[in-house]
Amino acid sequence: MFKKKALTMKFFLALVVIITTSIICFAGCTQENSTNVNTQTLASTSFFDLSAQTIDGKTVSMNEYKGKYILVVNTASKCGYTSQYKDLEKLYQQYKDRLVILGFPSNDFLWQEPGSNEKIKTFCEVNYKITFPMFAKISVKGQDKDPIYQWLTDPKLNGWNSTKPGWNFNKYLVDKEGKLIAHFGSKVEPLADEITSLLK
Repeated sequence: MFKKKALTMKFFLALVVIITTSIICFAGCTQENSTNVNTQTLASTSFFDLSAQTIDGKTVSMNEYKGKYILVVNTASKCGYTSQYKDLEKLYQQYKDRLVILGFPSNDFLWQEPGSNEKIKTFCEVNYKITFPMFAKISVKGQDKDPIYQWLTDPKLNGWNSTKPGWNFNKYLVDKEGKLIAHFGSKVEPLADEITSLLK
């Protein structure tokens, strides 16, 4: 009798673990595919009020990018999406008269960005010839979330969006006036019409 109860309890716990894991995986995969666009943003603060440290250690005000669209991307060097660096650079070269891409390395997802800022910079330059601005490694979620990502994911600050990065290479598009206008999941390619159509 006791053995049957123990087996039943083990089966129940295993079932709970499977269901919980499936829910987390489904949520993450859905977010990777997500596209969230808002053309009537009513932000309480501007993206241009923020600043960040470059990968070389210099503090830069986001106000320097005023007058251009800004695509903010959380990057990683050992991710299945790392090859998107190539198309991000293509996108930057194609639209650099009106667009700047800001890369923010993060180690938040399965420790896929373990290197130092110096190693990340070298990796990007050697493997993908990256010329768009890269910033110091940060946290994009949790208690240590960087102010940039606090703004991008808090509707009280940006006016409407609460969607957090579900994985590496999520993309947030800020317009020329410092308003957040769109979020794209990891699986949305940098050169996809969903992104380029907003840069016209």
